[in-house]
Amino acid sequence: MASVSADDILDLFRGAGALLEGHFRLTSGLHSSGYLQCALVLQHPREAAICGAALAERVRGLGVQTVLSPALGGIVIGQEVGRALGVRAIFAERQDGQLSLRRGFSLSPGEKVFVIEDVVTTGGSTKETIDVARAAGAEVVAAGSIIDRSGGQQRIDVPYHALAVVSLPTYEPDSCPLCLAGLPVIKPGSRAIV
Repeated sequence: MASVSADDILDLFRGAGALLEGHFRLTSGLHSSGYLQCALVLQHPREAAICGAALAERVRGLGVQTVLSPALGGIVIGQEVGRALGVRAIFAERQDGQLSLRRGFSLSPGEKVFVIEDVVTTGGSTKETIDVARAAGAEVVAAGSIIDRSGGQQRIDVPYHALAVVSLPTYEPDSCPLCLAGLPVIKPGSRAIV
């Protein structure tokens, strides 16, 4: 497979209409004028496979045994990374507000895990997913996402790989200029804010 550049990835997003502008409430609770709707890219199997294979190439030599993703956003890309690596892909999901392994999924002590997310803003969901793997005794060898929208500022404590790094402004809700301007806020992501 030919190397995939950040520009190639952003072209996939542009082509799918997945680079959105407006006033958005992110999963982190922060507000932003820009949103990357990965689902619009991942709905196309060809594009999903391109992203999955590109992420898999970043960790091919690490002996990954399992790909673990947070539900819901990480499931499709996690499956594609698992397919490209030839390993199983499982996901953690929320129950009573806590991310955990369910549906019979488990990890073994020492199992080498690659944590995959669709997009990272603060890294919160990725860190929670890493914690789930570590609680099971697994070894998280790397984490990755299609998009790092933190501008490279996420603080993930394992080697982290993103196909494209994007810096979009984020605001605390109480100091959001879009809120102050009276623009309605949209929550396009998969996790409800409580």
